[in-house]
Amino acid sequence: MQTFTHYFLHFIAIGAIAYWYNKKNWKKNWLILLATMAVDLDHVFATPLFDPMRCGIGYHPLHSEIPILGYFLGAIFVKHKTIRLIFIGLLFHMITDFIDCMWMFSKCEECYVNSEIYKYFR
Repeated sequence: MQTFTHYFLHFIAIGAIAYWYNKKNWKKNWLILLATMAVDLDHVFATPLFDPMRCGIGYHPLHSEIPILGYFLGAIFVKHKTIRLIFIGLLFHMITDFIDCMWMFSKCEECYVNSEIYKYFR
């Protein structure tokens, strides 16, 4: 169920965001939000490339605190609609990954203790 929820949020829920953002152009907006998935390219710097027991928040460069703060501020303050939508997509991506991390941590305390998030919530 965790994997289903993760990918549902990444691919389907963003359709609802796109529709809410601008009903007239929701398909274009959905494609823009899909394009924000490119933020996961920072995973190529990880060893191993994929680890199902690793929380990406705080670990991958574009999933760390300073970029996330930038996504948050961009979603609030940027006036250009398309660029704001990109920031919303990036922020929603981080929220989705954070939900996935919390789900994983509920099953693996060692994963939590070894995560970058641990230093903020201990």
